[in-house]
Amino acid sequence: QVQLVESGGGLVQPGGSLRLSCAASGFIFSSNPMGWYRRPPGKGLELVASITTGGDGTYYRDSEKGRFTISRANANNTIYLQMNDMKLEDTGVYYCNKFGGDGPFSAWGKGTQVTVSS
Repeated sequence: QVQLVESGGGLVQPGGSLRLSCAASGFIFSSNPMGWYRRPPGKGLELVASITTGGDGTYYRDSEKGRFTISRANANNTIYLQMNDMKLEDTGVYYCNKFGGDGPFSAWGKGTQVTVSS
């Protein structure tokens, strides 16, 4: 079964950094583009960043570009999100999942809470 386990969230001050991890299993990880999604408080789910199967291509929302870096380690079935110079608007629950034409897996993980506060 598809399993997605996010970790690394926490409380951080504006300007600080966090590194999120997502351990994936139950599917051919290296054959799927992956993404980090975020649900801000009281809002809907949004795509924060995505990465191609080999890790050579990435996408970021304009507000995150230059501050966030998505990466993957196919040998370990893991993706990461390095978040630097964090802002209050980065607050939310972060999820990882497949990204692409087939859409994300229905088996979402529990996510990891990221709170940016002064």
